[in-house]
Amino acid sequence: MAAAPVSTRDLPGVAELLEAAVKAVGGTRREGQDRMADAVRRALVTGEHLAVQAGTGTGKSLAYLVPAIRHAIAKDTTVVISTATIALQRQLVDRDLPRVAKALKPLLGRAPTFAILKGRRNYLCLNKLHGPEDGVDPEDELFDPFQVSAMGRAIKRIHDWADDTETGDRDELVPGVPDNVWRQVSVSARECLGAAKCPVGDECFAERARHEAGRADIVVTNHALLAIDAMEGRQVLPDHDVVVIDEAHELVDRVTGVATAELSAGAVAVAARRLGKLVDQAVADRLAEAGDGLGAVLDDLPPARWESMPQAAAGALTMLANAAAEAKSAMGGERREDPDAAVGRKLAQAALDEITETTTRLLGAFEEPDPAKRRDVVWLAEQGPESSRHKVLHVAPLWVGGLLRERLFGRATVVLTSATLTLGGTFDALARQWGLPPEKAASGKADPQTSGETDPVPDPDAPRWTGLDVGSPFAHAKSGILYVARRLPPPGRDGLPPAYLDEIAALVEAAGGRTLGLFSSMRAAKQATEALRGRLSTPLLCQGDDSTMLLVKRFAEDEATSLFGTLSLWQGVDVPGPSLSLVIIDRIPFPRPDDPLITARQKAADARGGNGFLTVSATHAALLLAQGAGRLLRGTDDRGVVAILDPRLATARYGSFLRASLPPFWPTEDREVVLGALRRLRGA
Repeated sequence: MAAAPVSTRDLPGVAELLEAAVKAVGGTRREGQDRMADAVRRALVTGEHLAVQAGTGTGKSLAYLVPAIRHAIAKDTTVVISTATIALQRQLVDRDLPRVAKALKPLLGRAPTFAILKGRRNYLCLNKLHGPEDGVDPEDELFDPFQVSAMGRAIKRIHDWADDTETGDRDELVPGVPDNVWRQVSVSARECLGAAKCPVGDECFAERARHEAGRADIVVTNHALLAIDAMEGRQVLPDHDVVVIDEAHELVDRVTGVATAELSAGAVAVAARRLGKLVDQAVADRLAEAGDGLGAVLDDLPPARWESMPQAAAGALTMLANAAAEAKSAMGGERREDPDAAVGRKLAQAALDEITETTTRLLGAFEEPDPAKRRDVVWLAEQGPESSRHKVLHVAPLWVGGLLRERLFGRATVVLTSATLTLGGTFDALARQWGLPPEKAASGKADPQTSGETDPVPDPDAPRWTGLDVGSPFAHAKSGILYVARRLPPPGRDGLPPAYLDEIAALVEAAGGRTLGLFSSMRAAKQATEALRGRLSTPLLCQGDDSTMLLVKRFAEDEATSLFGTLSLWQGVDVPGPSLSLVIIDRIPFPRPDDPLITARQKAADARGGNGFLTVSATHAALLLAQGAGRLLRGTDDRGVVAILDPRLATARYGSFLRASLPPFWPTEDREVVLGALRRLRGA
């Protein structure tokens, strides 16, 4: 950091700084924003963790940015802000932080500094772009001449972009390129030579981004990189004592994704091909044969979660581990060699390391006889297009709460925030997933209760944290109706029943279009679209007709248009105004009953004396329901209806938990009341 620490007594208070920041972005102060900013300030002083639910329109970004900036300058430290989506990263770095820094400079004595930092794969690698690996990597061999030509054109466009970009950030390449193209011009952290050995290390975009982050007051990153920094034992973020996690409802899924490993015969074949250029061919052949052996074993096994290790798979994995160890030994240690040879050695070494670590993890996954106490879940799945399906072994952590508790909450003060953190009316469901004790136990008001992954006895060393719901500027009960179609039959497995299609048609016609249809599967969204396009008098779009971004744009620009889709629309649509006055949800979005990780977690929670269904499946559904219902009110003048067609929300025992997770709309089960309200909203 460039400046010396400043006593907090010499700095303006958070309220004064927030006032300046709100004016700078053209906003207005809100009570919820003030409460949140003060709570964040207190957390940074006391070191106690904080979870804040702040509804859309609260202004939560400024509510954590202002006290975070003040803390960074006062303590001469860095505050890390982690988000789940590129959109929020860009909003913070391109819009909010520049204006806030300019507004606070006169009050703080200097302009706060900020930087964005992503994983190395997100940055263009100049060495790979111009090196001997330029072209198609073995794992991306394409036999379709058209695809090869398309890849060549895309790489040429990257070459042209490389001469102009200042950051090398993939997100700045518009239009973008497919993943298999980007892999040709980027490296993972394991594949990187390092700035000291790379012939273009002085120009490295990733190193430049890390350098800028190391000097900044505020570093904006993503949940995946935060997980890598916390869990993989290698520091990728600058030293920091505070982490603010926005979009915290997605933290567990993103961390789980980072901690999940895969192994396939194809991956071993790639490693063997790379190895063949560096060691005796017989060594590479033995690795390739071990990979083929594993592939043959997996091909004979059905896709499923493994309760125990099949004997044939254990033998194949042991042979593969031995072959990988022999290959690593044959490669030897690092040596002085020309940069081109060093690149090939690094790529082969990275591939071998991944095979070794994953086989070790798979072979050790079943050493604990009690499934509820195991660290990992293993399953076999089929992947790839229909013409080239192949088997892939997956290994993922049963829970990530323990990792988060030790390596995130144990190392920094953490502020978690989102519009959706209270499920069933409390923070406890998500707190358990984060590895935190129930809220009352954390505050010392009661003993922790076991449920899922929490400890069965009180833990005096458990992290202390506080939950705060600062509400929303929206008057939900006056602005929105929650309609549960109790009279409809329960949803089935054979697509949408005719009664559901009739209900959707009546609701959309009453609303005059202006409908966002959120479906639990792409199959259901397409079925509804095909059945209703000929029945409705207003335009209907379906996810997949075009890019999601363009579809949402068309939906927002034409009030009569409706848009049907699935998961990405549940959380990614922000359309204020009259273009959206009706959100339809076809069924409670429980996870698939055959999801191997969900099933394992649910069984483990039951085995520990908790309620696995509520802890896992119902919590998953509640979170998505709250996110989906949250699409309705995006501005203070918005009005409308959230219609949930699944009658189980009203009739099932778990319905009260799910309803308590939704915004406090005015509830009704009367269809005619809802149709009348929708007609009035469109002026009919």
